[in-house]
Amino acid sequence: MEKVTKPKVRSIASGKHLVAKQMQAEAGDLLPKHLASLESILFIHEGECILKINGEDVELKQGEGYTIPAETKHQIKAVTDFKGLHFMPKEIKFQYF
Repeated sequence: MEKVTKPKVRSIASGKHLVAKQMQAEAGDLLPKHLASLESILFIHEGECILKINGEDVELKQGEGYTIPAETKHQIKAVTDFKGLHFMPKEIKFQYF
């Protein structure tokens, strides 16, 4: 079983209803499996990762994004060092597995 690593996360911008956070991880890192109470968008700013969602491995490269549905388990594996932007409602809640 692969070791799970927490990403480095920092807030980029915050408004009345939305927040944008930057997440980054190193090549080979497996981030925690989780789900969120609300829909969000992941945009890859630098590098490449694999989004494991709905039994699929979705490759995401620099400049690509993915809308993550609410209540859907997912996990990210860094293929290269990467930075992603995560756009979400402020009231979003996360559950980790």
